[in-house]
Amino acid sequence: MNREEFYGRVYRIVASIPYGKVATYGQIAWMLELPRNARQVGHALYSAPAYLHLPCHRVVNSSGRMVPGWPEQRELLRAEGVCFKENGNVDLKQNIWNQEPQAPSNPLE
Repeated sequence: MNREEFYGRVYRIVASIPYGKVATYGQIAWMLELPRNARQVGHALYSAPAYLHLPCHRVVNSSGRMVPGWPEQRELLRAEGVCFKENGNVDLKQNIWNQEPQAPSNPLE
């Protein structure tokens, strides 16, 4: 898969993260069936064009830590009702996106 295709797939997943939920970089990489590519997910989001209006603020690391140097991320998440732990990280137990498995496609359609 080339970079353009990878980035497009990342953007589609991020666009589908529901309001008030978060996903981790590793979770997105796993959904892409590329579990060792969490850093590349981060690079894709860093490079995301603004015109896509992706909810990149809904992506955190595996500890629930937000992007350093992006104070608006906390406020955006707080406005969506996301809960935080005492250490300032997102409470993943309460806010993680549990994506529903996709139904197998019907080859007859």
